[in-house]
Amino acid sequence: MNAVVLAFVGDAVFTLYVRKKLSLTGDFKTGELNKRASQEVSAHGQSMLTDELLTKLNEDELAIFHRGRNAKKPTKSKNASVAEYNRSTGFEAVIGYLYLTGQTERIDELLEQNDAD
Repeated sequence: MNAVVLAFVGDAVFTLYVRKKLSLTGDFKTGELNKRASQEVSAHGQSMLTDELLTKLNEDELAIFHRGRNAKKPTKSKNASVAEYNRSTGFEAVIGYLYLTGQTERIDELLEQNDAD
């Protein structure tokens, strides 16, 4: 599957993961929830998360990350550098790949492990 399509799915899956985590970890008003979610889901936030996750990816996941990072994208980020946007697309492609192949436990493993760090 096209890496940008994997990233499209991964973006939605990661957004839902972040919203669920925030909803269950604190008693915030919706405005604060949205602000916190936006920070984590942004290209900058995903790029920073990628720094921590790269060493935890297996060979297949790393290959998907590189495909997503290097893919031609139809849009450019308004609020992130090209490098951050490329890395976030690679991250989203991995999450999309894992979701579409039914590896939701692996998504939990990667993202929950990061929450504990």
